[in-house]
Amino acid sequence: MAAISKNARTSSTTQRFYCPCGGEIKMKTLFEDGKIKNIAECEKCKRTERRPSDFN
Repeated sequence: MAAISKNARTSSTTQRFYCPCGGEIKMKTLFEDGKIKNIAECEKCKRTERRPSDFN
């Protein structure tokens, strides 16, 4: 039996973040002043932070 390669494995999970208000946090990319900025925004209350862990 041959071992399966690491690239052939399909069990990958994505981590989901939730705001204290109950909404799901989505990452967005903005282009401002010639720079790319990544921000986290709550879908429900529209609160924005630098990263998802800042909501707690």
